[in-house]
Amino acid sequence: MVKKDLGLLLLIVVVGIVVAIINPRFLLPINLANTANLIGLFGILSIGQAFVIITGGIELSVGSLVALLGVLFVDFVAVQDMPWMLALPLILALGAVIGAVHGWLITRLKLQPFVVTLCGLLIYRGAARFYTADGTAGFAFGQNFPDLEFLTAGRFYGVPNTFIALVIITVVMWIMLHRSVFGRYLYAIGKNEEAARYSGIRTGRMIMSAYVICGLLTALSATYFAMYTRSISPASHGQFYELYAIAAAVLGGFSLRGGEGSIVGVVLGTVLLQELQNLVNLLGIPSSLNFAVMGGVILIGVLIDQQWHAIRAKRRLVSAARHTETRHSNEGSLPVAANQD
Repeated sequence: MVKKDLGLLLLIVVVGIVVAIINPRFLLPINLANTANLIGLFGILSIGQAFVIITGGIELSVGSLVALLGVLFVDFVAVQDMPWMLALPLILALGAVIGAVHGWLITRLKLQPFVVTLCGLLIYRGAARFYTADGTAGFAFGQNFPDLEFLTAGRFYGVPNTFIALVIITVVMWIMLHRSVFGRYLYAIGKNEEAARYSGIRTGRMIMSAYVICGLLTALSATYFAMYTRSISPASHGQFYELYAIAAAVLGGFSLRGGEGSIVGVVLGTVLLQELQNLVNLLGIPSSLNFAVMGGVILIGVLIDQQWHAIRAKRRLVSAARHTETRHSNEGSLPVAANQD
């Protein structure tokens, strides 16, 4: 863990202690299990967003994708009677294809990520509403899918399966990002895309891969959310989820400039956000202030990131100046060779 991750972990512990003191219900097993479930749901979403942010991009259509893919998954399973073992891979493949399309538009047609994903936000939300005729998609009374419900909404020895899935995905993505050539290339692209291209990295393919991973994880998260709520109103389902994902990534040390961040950090950022949401609920603060809290968290995260960059740049300048001064003093103290003529 890097210093940022350790600092975030300490902050999580401190906030948890404060919340437990204010309201002991925070430590009730049922509350901890519900919080862990939400951490799993939003954590998977946030890891996908992080892969895009590390390349210097952004994915604003996450919430609308959760609505569209969730509606399709419920329709396939509950209405079309498609086996869930077929519907799930189909939804995952659709999410990956959408991510590939976003990556293609950004890398091949040179469109801005903000523009592409903002258009996606509007298109997918509209498509979800059109598909259901602005109605609500859900499971009929008495419809049960025991295996699917256990995998997506069940618990294993009291631990939500969504949280277990997050742990598994975190390990896989940590290895991919921090212990593979693929991850090093993503960091290089985020730091300086042009330099990465001149060094032989196929930046277009790498960026497209990041959007495919984001689409894949968003699709997986969409199925979890669909089974968690069991009823989807496409006009509101998944609304502003992209902000949760971005906030978790920024809190976890991912710079919106690209080229920085860790998978552990984004998971810790998700934990902190859900802890703050829990605090809001336990203290009886109006839920209408949730978005105000989210906006404040993002702002604080960006400010900390900006100040961190300024401090690091200043340290580098001081270190370079000292190195130059030392070298000059060493050169000046070299003995002058005697003239042998």
